[in-house]
Amino acid sequence: MIRKVFIIKKQQQDVMGFLAANKIEFEECDIAANEANRKWMRENVPEESRPATGNPLPPQIFNESQYCGNYEAFFDAREDNAVYAFLGLTAPPGSKEAEALLKKSQQ
Repeated sequence: MIRKVFIIKKQQQDVMGFLAANKIEFEECDIAANEANRKWMRENVPEESRPATGNPLPPQIFNESQYCGNYEAFFDAREDNAVYAFLGLTAPPGSKEAEALLKKSQQ
C-alpha cells in the first residue's frame, strides 16, 4: 500500500515539475485535505476515463473545466512532444512541440 501512495506522489511531482519547469501556470488542488476538490475531480472525470472499479486517482489534469487526462495520458503526450496540445495550449515558439508542428505543416 505505501508503495502505491509513493507512485501517486511521484506522478504528481512529475506533472507539477514539468509544468513549473516550462512556466505553465497551474493550480494544485489537494483532494486529501479538501472534500470539495475531491468531489469536483470525481464528478468531472469523464465516464470513459474512469477506472472499472473505484474512483479516479490523482493526478487528473484539467484545463479549467476541460478534462485533459490522467498521468498515463500526460506521460504519453510528453514522450510524443505533445504536452501543450494535451493541455489545450499553444506550444511556445522554439519548443520541440512547436518545431514538430511546423515540420508537420510543411509536409
